[in-house]
Formats: sequence, C-alpha cells, structure tokens
Amino acid sequence: VYAIAFGSRVNASQYERFCTTVGLPCRLAPARLSRLLDNNLIEAAFLAREYAFDAQLIAELLARRLDKAGIELRLGTAARVDDIRGDNVTISSSDGKIDAAYVFNCTYAELDLAGVQSRAVIKRELTEMLLILPPRDLEGIGVTVMDGPFFSTMPFPAAGLHSLSHVRYTPHEAWYTGAGESVMPHRTNRDAMMRDASRYLPCLSKSKVVRSLFDLKAVLPKNEGDDGRPILFEQSPASPRLFSIMGSKIDNIHDVRERLRAQAWQT
Repeated sequence: VYAIAFGSRVNASQYERFCTTVGLPCRLAPARLSRLLDNNLIEAAFLAREYAFDAQLIAELLARRLDKAGIELRLGTAARVDDIRGDNVTISSSDGKIDAAYVFNCTYAELDLAGVQSRAVIKRELTEMLLILPPRDLEGIGVTVMDGPFFSTMPFPAAGLHSLSHVRYTPHEAWYTGAGESVMPHRTNRDAMMRDASRYLPCLSKSKVVRSLFDLKAVLPKNEGDDGRPILFEQSPASPRLFSIMGSKIDNIHDVRERLRAQAWQT
C-alpha cells in the first residue's frame, strides 16, 4: 500500500498520473486496507504488488553456487590491498598474503578503507531499522507513506517479522570519507519511530518491537537531494586491475554484470 500523506511532495493525482505514464499498475486500495490509515493525515492510498525476498535463503543459495563453481570463500577475513606490481596485486589478509590478477572492492560502507584509492566521496550513515511483530491487520502487507519525512513497514521474511524504517528517525548520524569507522549506536529511536508511524497507521501501536538492526548505509553525496541510488563502478587510478563497485539495491547485480561483460580485460 502506497499512502500519500497530506503535505507530501507529491499529491495523489500526481502519483496516479506518474504510474499511468510509466505503465505501472495503480488502483485505489480497497476499503479494508484504506481504513487502516488515518484519513485526516492521508489523502489517498494505492495498491501495488511487490515481492519481499528472504536474504538468508539467497545467501545460502549463492554459497552453494560458489562452492559448486570451485570458488574459495573466506568470510570473517580482514583484507587490504598491500602492493601493486605490474600485473599482480598483493592482498594482506588475516589469513596471510594473497596474490591476484584483479581485485574487486565491493565492501560497501568500507569502500575507501580497503587500501583501494577511490575518486568518489562516500557518505556513511549509521541507521536503525526496527523488526516488529505486526498486528494481524498487517500480515503479508507492506505500507509506505510518502513522500517526505514518513515511514515504511514491510514483511521481513528472514525473521518472520516486519521491518519498520523512518525517513526522519532511521538515520542517527552521518560522516564522510575517512572518519567514524568505529562509530557505535548510543541510543535507539524506536519509540519515536513507533509513535510517529502510528499516527498515520494506528494499528501499528499494537505491534511488538522485537529488536533494532543497526547498520552503516553508504550513499554518494551528489544524490542527497533526489535520493537516487546510482551504481558506483570505478577503475582505480592506481592500477587498471583495481575496481571499486558500490550498489545500493539487490538488483544492481544485473547492471554490474553487464558492465563487467563489456569491460576490456588485460591478460
């Protein structure tokens, strides 16, 4: 359910027109769903079909594929580019030295901390997402209130719960390249998140907060204004054998694959 709040950056007719223009299915939410929202705060609600994925199952599937392909996987291993000589890149790791023909730095929020020179400036945000046990009214249903300082609650299959994020309260603090790597949360915003979201979706007040997920989010500063999530694909100025790649959505892998297939490789 996409609910358009009064005071949103987009009104209901604009949203509906946009969906029609780009060919997205868009219809008003049925009464059984729209009545869950406070109509004093929500202009209109629309129904969409979206799919939630189970990150744990995907990880297990990919681990099996890597094993079948004979690719060595070392988890929990600290690594850093140590030396570049000709067609060889040396990695220092907690397991010892590793020599590689190419290095792909896909460490997301640690992108500029792995010894790979990057031209891009990375902004990090310490974020908090809640995992909640929702009321029966929200079983199998996601609700996003847009477009502004609002919230989204979605099924979270890996835990059998719902996630709850909030534009205003999910970010705790932010910093730019080279600082704050060891930052830790000093508080939780769970009460503020639940209290504000429940104004728009009153049945949320019946939810049980199970736990908070804290993580580092990495974004490119140039997209602060439009909340865009472009893929960073950068060849290091230090060596044509070093690449930094940062995507923010799981389907970015398809775009990265096309880019890698088009790349001219040195032998």
